[in-house]
Amino acid sequence: MTHLSTKHLLGIKDLTVHDVELIIETSRFFKEVINRPIKKVPSLRDISIANIFFENSTRTKLSFELAEKRLSADVINFSASGSSTKKGETLLDTVNNILAMKIDMVVMRHSSCGAPHFLAKNIGASVINAGDGTHEHPTQALLDFFSIYQLLGNQKKLKIALLGDIKHSRVALSNILLFKKMGMDVKLSGPNTLVPAEWAKLNVQIEPNPAKALAWADVGIVLRIQLERHQIQFFPSLREYQNFFGITYEMISKLNNKPIIMHPGPINRGIELDSKTIDEYSNSIILNQVENGVATRMSILYLLANNGQ
Repeated sequence: MTHLSTKHLLGIKDLTVHDVELIIETSRFFKEVINRPIKKVPSLRDISIANIFFENSTRTKLSFELAEKRLSADVINFSASGSSTKKGETLLDTVNNILAMKIDMVVMRHSSCGAPHFLAKNIGASVINAGDGTHEHPTQALLDFFSIYQLLGNQKKLKIALLGDIKHSRVALSNILLFKKMGMDVKLSGPNTLVPAEWAKLNVQIEPNPAKALAWADVGIVLRIQLERHQIQFFPSLREYQNFFGITYEMISKLNNKPIIMHPGPINRGIELDSKTIDEYSNSIILNQVENGVATRMSILYLLANNGQ
């Protein structure tokens, strides 16, 4: 079977293990493509894709746009800040107007949880969730898994620590669901206010001490403190957070193991992760994640487009 089992990519729950394996194998091929002198292939020629971002984004939006252009797709970029949604137009009206331009696929980021799912039920085009509120960010989880796979292979029972603002992170949920689906162990670490006890229901462990979590882990994925989503104060100050929960080069250098360090970006340097770890730690693969993001999104776009043919 060489096709995905789904027409859309809305969340990790919708993917089978075979789907994930197919995306990873296809990502390997496209990573080779983007490292060639001629990086463009005609795989999605005559396919039109709309990037509809109702929430600010730099990395994800640029990554999708570059992936689409590497595949020779026709690309339309839509920003909510200058759209008719500011004049009262509904989400469905906006998208239907875009689809009237004969769009084949929609990549959408929205501040409301479930917005891409609503869209997928009401339009004929394939929908890719580029992040919905604090719910999911499936393409980030897939590129994280691909980045780990590139270094460590598809080993069962790899130990993954997620550290930081778990409560407000859509990356955290997608990562947990994907890593557990693929047979890995997951441990969460951070302040009790940002790692609610109910997350243990997802069959993960909770370790408040980040040094202990990293000492256990093969991979540590550090998550951004999402201050823009904090409606109340979850810790006394950023300095206090950095002192007790920030990941530093000094902390990692004391570990007997040397875990791979990852971060989905953007990074609050000097808060959840210090500059020396980012720039000097040999097992930091943050820039590799960026490169792998383009290859993984090329893979997802290509496979979903082929499903529609």
